Amino acid sequence: MVTWKPDPSFYPSPRMAMKAAPETLAYVVAFDPTRAVPDELAVVDVDPQSASYSQIVTSLAMPNVGDELHHFGWNACSSCLCPNAPHPHAERRYLVVPGLKSSRIHIIDTKPDGRRPSIVKVIEPGEVADRAGYSRPHTVHCGPEGIYVAALGNAEGKGPGGVFLMDHETFEVRGQWEMDRGPQQLSYDVWWHLGHDTLVTSEWGTPDTFENGLIPEILLGAKYGRRLHFWDLHKRKHLQTIDFGDKYQLVFELRPAHDPTKAYGFVNCVLSLEDLSSSIWVWHRDGTQWAVTKVIDIPAEPADPDLLPPMLKGFNAVPPLVTDIDLSMDDRFLYVSCWGTGDLHQYDVSDPFKPKLTGKVRIGGIVSRASHPGAKNGALNGGPQMVEISRDGRRVYFTNSLYGAIDEQFYPDGVSGWMVKLDAEPDGGIAFDEKFFIEWPKSHRPHQVRLQGGDCSSDSYCYP
Repeated sequence: MVTWKPDPSFYPSPRMAMKAAPETLAYVVAFDPTRAVPDELAVVDVDPQSASYSQIVTSLAMPNVGDELHHFGWNACSSCLCPNAPHPHAERRYLVVPGLKSSRIHIIDTKPDGRRPSIVKVIEPGEVADRAGYSRPHTVHCGPEGIYVAALGNAEGKGPGGVFLMDHETFEVRGQWEMDRGPQQLSYDVWWHLGHDTLVTSEWGTPDTFENGLIPEILLGAKYGRRLHFWDLHKRKHLQTIDFGDKYQLVFELRPAHDPTKAYGFVNCVLSLEDLSSSIWVWHRDGTQWAVTKVIDIPAEPADPDLLPPMLKGFNAVPPLVTDIDLSMDDRFLYVSCWGTGDLHQYDVSDPFKPKLTGKVRIGGIVSRASHPGAKNGALNGGPQMVEISRDGRRVYFTNSLYGAIDEQFYPDGVSGWMVKLDAEPDGGIAFDEKFFIEWPKSHRPHQVRLQGGDCSSDSYCYP
């Protein structure tokens, strides 16, 4: 695990990370919605010069069934070079892969052969509950001094959810992160501004309100997450809550600026109860406090109710359902996944308060069922969901499944999995790589993508 020189995939600044060699492998978690066979970690060849380009080259099965692999991350990253808690001799080698349904955490070694990873440790849910008091681990981020994991429930699967820490070398669960959580109860994503000693968390709901699908009464009653929480990163103390208002539901993915001198970031709100639109907001400093400003509205599209799933028939419209976003390493382009309509948007956010739409593709969608140049089937379902960007910003990968029980609510025929890649122009504009379309094996659905050596949502930096 320990090396005498810093891991070559660690870069002190995002500017230097953008100069890294292109990735040749992608790691993708995939789950079996029927819970009949184990979930898998798939290894995808993303090297255009390879004979197996755009293919799953190996798959690693988990030891149990029913984990629902969802989000995952690296054990260590460029934040190990930060001056406040340096661990320069840690190695980016292990993937920390939780099961959102099972609360089981898998430690997967990607060396010595990145194409043939292996499971080296399994942390059972009882250990997480006993040491940290949490369950349903969701988001994994490597920090300067360890691994941060956002969990959606307490040990009993109720509230409050929160954050716990793991050791990035032994993988032992250290314990609950919060010293003073204040009013925070719901949990979803966690990230930070290392240069401003600030941690940010967002909200979904407690496990009993989503594990069997979204509950209409809770959604329409505005009882899912709608807040951001700001914390003192060093003191582990809650400082401020921002409530988006009772017409906004599901405040999800946190994408802070990579440049540590910038004190802003982007977050998506999945649904407006007023008009089914989705929105993108910027959090930023306002004097001595944090504030949010809505900068993008994406409207719902009118639709024939005969083409809509039961959950949407009464609305006569397809909501965009923005369920993921990602920010390029130079903080210039924001990518927005519209899982409902099937769109993937690219915005120039050089001025974060005045985004400009610079590119758009459509694939899948509840009504449109748009195809892909490399697809054999002319009517694809699911839509752009988990999106990941290469460090140089030239390649964008995404998959089409959201969450097992929720997939069926919006795509009643089930989601047939796929993974695609976009080529991005330096000054804006995106297009499908016609040679990159992976029709996923029917037994599984793909979710989050991680790129070998790091990507735009895996690392944080302490130098501009």
